[in-house]
Amino acid sequence: MAEMSVDLVAVERRLWSGTASFVSAQTTEGQIGIMPGHEPLLGQLVEGGTVSIVPTEGERIVAAVHGGFFSVTANTVRVLAESAELAGEVDVEAARSVLSDASAAEDEVRIAQGRVRAYERNAEA
Repeated sequence: MAEMSVDLVAVERRLWSGTASFVSAQTTEGQIGIMPGHEPLLGQLVEGGTVSIVPTEGERIVAAVHGGFFSVTANTVRVLAESAELAGEVDVEAARSVLSDASAAEDEVRIAQGRVRAYERNAEA
């Protein structure tokens, strides 16, 4: 099976590093899926988006990401997010509470939307 090196990093910490067969992310140009051997590219991650990684060993990894960049070469993917958290770390009730708060700031709403999406995508796996 073909594989690529993947790093999922936020400003405050490295969330995951390893080999994977597939990575998908929400960019400002739309949803993108990357497999080993992909053409090089640089994409901007959406505010309040998600990243999914299918590791060569283990279960799928889903993370909520807020801003940053997605860098791809033939055998590496680097996700460099302003902030990120793994779906298993998401406090979904707190995120849903922000979404139901009419006075919540737009930035807080986007982050909460990404957290809920990551939680739900992780539950689908």
